[in-house]
Amino acid sequence: MDSKGFRGYQDQKDQAINSMTQGELLLLLYDELVKRLTRAELALKKPDYALFDASVDRSLEIIRYLDDTLDRQYPIGRDLARLYDFFSYELNRVKAGRNATELERVRTMADELRGSFRAAEKASREEVRAEG
Repeated sequence: MDSKGFRGYQDQKDQAINSMTQGELLLLLYDELVKRLTRAELALKKPDYALFDASVDRSLEIIRYLDDTLDRQYPIGRDLARLYDFFSYELNRVKAGRNATELERVRTMADELRGSFRAAEKASREEVRAEG
């Protein structure tokens, strides 16, 4: 792909992201988090430690971003902050010890949280449609 074609693709991608709701963006982050944690699990089984480390590092960056964007004035924000602290702590332990069991546990929890946010986003969309 030439640079002009890539720029057009990048513009389309940027436009799609800019038109997303906050809920859709949150789901996109959780999708990426679960994908990276799954990739880390697969890399650990190979073993491909460079890919494992990169995947865990990217997961930690996503969790840090999610934590930085929380509104802690509400109880749910404070609860999520504690959960993100737990994820970060566990993933740092996983990375240091290459612990597949703990990695699977964190991935499962992140996947369940993603499912909860997906259900909330769907309910919110349906509520907006019903009002409109």
